[in-house]
Amino acid sequence: MTRTNAPGYMTGFGNHFATEAVAGALPEGRNSPQRHALGLYAEQLSGTAFTAPRTENRRSWLYRLRPSAQHPAYKPFDQGRVRSGPFTEAPPSPNRMRWDPLPIPTEPTDWVEGLVTYGGNGDPEAGIGTGIHLYAANRSMTDRVFYCADGELLIVPQQGDQTFVTEMGRIDARPGEIVLIPRGVRFRVECAGPIRGYVCENYGAAFRLPDLGPIGSNGLANPRDFRTPVAAYEDVDRPTECVQKFGGRLWTTTFDHSPLDVVGWHGNYAPCKYDTANFNTIGTVSFDHPDPSIFTVLTSPSDTPGTANCDFVIFPPRWMVAEDTFRPPWFHRNVMSEFMGLVFGEYDAKEGGFAPGGASLHNCMSGHGPDQASYDKAVKADLRPVKIENTLAFMFETRMPIRTTQWAQSSPTMQLDYDDVWTGFDKGRLT
Repeated sequence: MTRTNAPGYMTGFGNHFATEAVAGALPEGRNSPQRHALGLYAEQLSGTAFTAPRTENRRSWLYRLRPSAQHPAYKPFDQGRVRSGPFTEAPPSPNRMRWDPLPIPTEPTDWVEGLVTYGGNGDPEAGIGTGIHLYAANRSMTDRVFYCADGELLIVPQQGDQTFVTEMGRIDARPGEIVLIPRGVRFRVECAGPIRGYVCENYGAAFRLPDLGPIGSNGLANPRDFRTPVAAYEDVDRPTECVQKFGGRLWTTTFDHSPLDVVGWHGNYAPCKYDTANFNTIGTVSFDHPDPSIFTVLTSPSDTPGTANCDFVIFPPRWMVAEDTFRPPWFHRNVMSEFMGLVFGEYDAKEGGFAPGGASLHNCMSGHGPDQASYDKAVKADLRPVKIENTLAFMFETRMPIRTTQWAQSSPTMQLDYDDVWTGFDKGRLT
């Protein structure tokens, strides 16, 4: 049973929060008193180095029923289909790739068991790059929790309501919302039926809101629309398996209690969720389709200004009003590599084949753009104001090529005829 003294969430992105499920859980005037009034154990969870600049420093103080150090040694856990950077099991490919959705399992499968790695780049030990995973499951994690020591997790639910029971509170999520779980935070995923979704494992600098530049002080994702859970704890005295991802591999140990036992916490290092329906989409009111960077929700910066370790970009419902303009995304080749998913609806640059729950990869400098059907439709369209509705696509965009796993390259969900969507275009007329 999860216990809390307040429903709902706290608002803001990167705020310093304070929340307790039992009055007196948070000590006054200090972080680590000699004797806690309720006999709780103080623990600092640090997401950055102690001496990181104040504007970058991320940490929270947790007050829990038992020390999180109270467990036996970790042992290797079955990797299943989970992989990690550096991705070397298959040669990097410049080819464009697209996959059908992961099938829902026929056997009982929880979130950890249903996790599949498609690829990524960089190396968690070097603190750069990303891992990209998809999941399909049909049962709740029972007496099992998970955490990632290699990076933070940006989770994009695609099918089914999903509850992320974390050390720091409960997050209820549905398709259209995203969940951000910091590195090291333990959680369990619960569901009442089949669920599916996408995961970006960020090895680099923590995701943050992008600078707005000439847009001004408002627009895109507003900080107040992010929701961080209030404190909630479990007082459960039975064995609970804890699976962690560390150094690119999975490990397991068993606690004699639920480690989701934080009674109160304060700080700015905490999980949160965001409803993409609140995204303030910016677009042209004259001509030309803007660069997709205008749809950035969160960014993980790199050491090269303006070139992200990873951007999370969405394509939500929006008005199209540009005059004398090819309105879908244009043909392009990009120094950034793009892994794309579809939560629901249709993507306006692909008439068919790109299904909700599916994915595509266009690596660095690989030419891509609208398929022939979408192109023909767009060049003949009556350019009146049109609202694109009932759709949500997204992109994990990263500065390094994405190397796919052997599983992804040989998966039965791979669409081997993907290149055919660009065949049959007529030659341009010079006269």
